Amino acid sequence: MPKIQETQPKYLQIAHHIRDQILRGDLRPGDEVPSERQLAADWNVSRPTAARSLEALSHQGLVEKRQGSGTYVRGLEVNRRARELYGRAKQTGKIYTPGEYAVITSAGWLDAPEHVAEALNLAPGGRAVHRRRVTNNESGPITLSTSWFGAEVGERAPKLLEPDRIREGTLMYVENMTGRQGSYAEDRMCARTATADEAADLNLPADSTVLIVHHVVYDLQDRPLEFAEATYPPERWAFEQGYPIT
Repeated sequence: MPKIQETQPKYLQIAHHIRDQILRGDLRPGDEVPSERQLAADWNVSRPTAARSLEALSHQGLVEKRQGSGTYVRGLEVNRRARELYGRAKQTGKIYTPGEYAVITSAGWLDAPEHVAEALNLAPGGRAVHRRRVTNNESGPITLSTSWFGAEVGERAPKLLEPDRIREGTLMYVENMTGRQGSYAEDRMCARTATADEAADLNLPADSTVLIVHHVVYDLQDRPLEFAEATYPPERWAFEQGYPIT
């Protein structure tokens, strides 16, 4: 069992150790992960610290707690466009497939809207860097998205302020410039009527219904690194999911 290091919170070190076991396949879907009691004994930490490590894994969507039974590795696989793009950038250095391209419609410093400040743990009205883009293919606009980053990131990653495409994608560029690596992400979704600006950017009729996804990327220290708001037009699949029915 690895020893606790002082450079990172204890509960995160435990969570990352179990996460790595899951990603390597040492722990497979349906396998039970160590209990709070076992983790506390193995790592020589308190029960609350052990419980927090399991909460962090659950927060990342890697495990699920079954009442009266234990905590188990989840078998659910979700393929979201953001993960698909990030994986492609890691493999090829390019974020889009042939035929896809993004037009940056706005970039620079802004006072963060309330929901952005909350997602990035910024002070109310704090300054943030934004990048607004429309992604297109041969059929026209396929998504509209705005990425937001806190001031610390904006100061260390100057290309975010320029209205030019970043070949490897904003997240990989930010990782390279700041040394902060994305660890996991959370998505929240809702459907609503498109705003006038969204309808214009996506070439939609007025009063079209769109899918809104709020996407928050966290780093290895569980700090929010990027907040993105994506708008998907009707009749475009943004999610694919597979799961057992027995």
